[in-house]
Amino acid sequence: MAAEETDTTVQQRLWDVPAAFVLLTRLPLPRLPNHAFAQGARAVWAYPLVGLVLGGMAALIGWVALLIGLSPMLAAGLMLAALVLLTGAMHEDGLADTADGLWGGQDAARRLEIMKDSRIGAYGMLALILAMGLRWLGLAEVGAGGLVAALVMSRAMMTPLMLALPHARETGLAHSVGRPDAGPVITAMLIAATCGIVLAGGPGLVALIIAGGVAAGIGALAKAKIGGQTGDILGAAQVCTEIAVLLTLAALI
Repeated sequence: MAAEETDTTVQQRLWDVPAAFVLLTRLPLPRLPNHAFAQGARAVWAYPLVGLVLGGMAALIGWVALLIGLSPMLAAGLMLAALVLLTGAMHEDGLADTADGLWGGQDAARRLEIMKDSRIGAYGMLALILAMGLRWLGLAEVGAGGLVAALVMSRAMMTPLMLALPHARETGLAHSVGRPDAGPVITAMLIAATCGIVLAGGPGLVALIIAGGVAAGIGALAKAKIGGQTGDILGAAQVCTEIAVLLTLAALI
């Protein structure tokens, strides 16, 4: 009986990986059975693996670009464009909505209303311009290893916010995924730390700590402004922590 339960647990964990990819990417994956999404929050441990695969794909594009004689800046631009396409710009959309909502409303209800609006305002537009510019410059500086480390760690950084903060609204993508237990979050962070150290050494660990501080700051702001987290907050956290990792590695490597 114990062996059967162990086999079932392993099978459930294996479904977590494609479930995470379906949620966080626009890769052409086969249709998954409903039970793969039954406990969406359990799959957060696999979020760094999504970053690992996306980083590998973007790094390959950058390598080809450099191979044919393009400059590092042009290669970085192509990698950034590929990442936007591969993810459907879902994190960038979250950043724009977060900037508009948190700075454009006078109370929590109005801020959440603005964040749900598909239209983009001045705060959101400026946030996107600055974020894309910093990521572009950072990608041109850090190389393939830094790119992969940034994508892995930034996706892991969403998971502590999912654990620590309540849902700010009773609907939406983040609410449908649910609130994870500590175990999957710890696993995600361990994967991120391991990848950061392997790919970038000591600077990778420093970048992880700084990214954690950025994520904590975003979480505190979200708690103060809207009472918790939403999918937009998580998207903003991913973009901002990715920038933090890229800039840290650019400064230390």
